[in-house]
Amino acid sequence: MATNVLLVGGGAREHALIWKLAASRQIGRLYCAPGNAGTESLAENLPLTDFDTLSHEIEGRGIDLTIVGPEAPLADGLADVLTARGHLVFGPGAEAARIESSKAWAKEIMAAAGVATGQATACHTLQAALDAVYDMPLPLVVKADGLAAGKGVVICETRAAAEAAVRDMLEARSFGDAAATVLIEEYLTGQEVSFLALTDGESVLPLLPACDYKRIGDGETGPNTGGMGAYTPPRAVDDALQRRFLDEVIVPVVRKMAERGIQYRGVLYAGMMLTPDGPKVIEFNCRFGDPETQVILPMLDADLVALCEATARGELASLPPIDWFPGACVGVVLASGGYPGAYTSGHPIGGLDATPDGGIVFHAGTTRRGTETVTAGGRVLTCVARGADMTAARDLAYATADAITFDGAYRRGDIALREIEG
Repeated sequence: MATNVLLVGGGAREHALIWKLAASRQIGRLYCAPGNAGTESLAENLPLTDFDTLSHEIEGRGIDLTIVGPEAPLADGLADVLTARGHLVFGPGAEAARIESSKAWAKEIMAAAGVATGQATACHTLQAALDAVYDMPLPLVVKADGLAAGKGVVICETRAAAEAAVRDMLEARSFGDAAATVLIEEYLTGQEVSFLALTDGESVLPLLPACDYKRIGDGETGPNTGGMGAYTPPRAVDDALQRRFLDEVIVPVVRKMAERGIQYRGVLYAGMMLTPDGPKVIEFNCRFGDPETQVILPMLDADLVALCEATARGELASLPPIDWFPGACVGVVLASGGYPGAYTSGHPIGGLDATPDGGIVFHAGTTRRGTETVTAGGRVLTCVARGADMTAARDLAYATADAITFDGAYRRGDIALREIEG
């Protein structure tokens, strides 16, 4: 029986999810709210308004499964509202989503579950934060407790820089309520890895590990962004290390939440640092990563509808391990000039119909203006390719990016290069 699916969100992550959902043998009607200029070719885009309207659309259109992409509606309780009204939802409720929406709460859960992570002090006042800045060894991290679109993290090499970051968050309120509490955190060194797993609150199924690039500039320079590219699989993460991630991080955290009466159904994403002292958690996300999803899903040799539906129904234990295509996958983000600071939108995008064979373009900040596709955000597109190895995947991903033009287009030039050069 066909499954009618609604995906909530409108970025490149959601376009990648729609792309994979559309390929399912189980898919019936497919909707995206609000979607973008890329999703409209695969699904019917619906206006994203309030939760009541979404629930009405689900009932009126006979939608069987709702998948929530971004963290904000999860933190705001969308899954709770829809579940209470009898709708099947892939995505955690607001209490479980605190694993991302409150970094301080996530640290407390990790401590209770015995999960290795960096030292951190949660500060609610400016003076407490300034005191913590002078107690923590350099370099250190100043982090907004709440949701800040991946930008509420400042790595500080000096006390002066840390004090400026603290004042920016707590005095200037640059991130609003998201930084009503800030964490002064130990800076972890090593290779960073994104590890995602499906969980229904009891069983877990791991996805491929991936590595993303958060800073705007080549060589990890400049401010943090929502992510400028990604690749999978990193050779540093073998089967034994993935087992450790599951046994020492994902499973203990899911169990600890369950002990507290918090059921987690969806994706649990652990940002891991491979430190000299072993793997440690940097932070958690309560949803599919962006841009990691754009490189993980092309490698998925399984039915995404079936996976999401089993997760939402609490039936993951009935599924076999996930199969993956061989090789590697690389994604390169094309961003608006000036991002993550001020940028302009409305620029026509050329070359979308001239990309090389095998190249995939996932839309993020795009919209339609008449017959044109134009920019409508900071991160505009993710250009993705799968290849027999990392070099082939990288070459095709950059060739895909080379085919696309818009005014002010910017990209990093070093995505996956470290994996190839060792």
